[in-house]
Amino acid sequence: MRAPPLTHQRARALRRALTPPEAMLWARLRRRIDSEPNFRRQHPVGPYILDFYCADARLAVEVDGQGHGAEDRARHDAVRDAWLGEQGIAVYRVQARAVLADVASVAEYVRGLAREMAARRRG
Repeated sequence: MRAPPLTHQRARALRRALTPPEAMLWARLRRRIDSEPNFRRQHPVGPYILDFYCADARLAVEVDGQGHGAEDRARHDAVRDAWLGEQGIAVYRVQARAVLADVASVAEYVRGLAREMAARRRG
């Protein structure tokens, strides 16, 4: 789904201002590996900007910091995830502290999930 121009502008700005956990994970996901699904960072979809997105798998990866535990933020995330689901995009949420603790394992898991989902889509 196309995103409004303002969402594209915000996504460009966010690409230059990744949080430390996002930057750590992006350093692992950005590598292009033959026959592996590719990821984009701060990708606009409709009114939302996804932390990371794999088009082949239709998978959004969201790195959740402390603010996502607040009740209003959790409600917003649920609405957002439901909307993305209606668009055919699955959402995988990972805690920022998990990325900080073991970015290699998180990146490996995300890549494996993307491989599995992309394979299912291809049938």
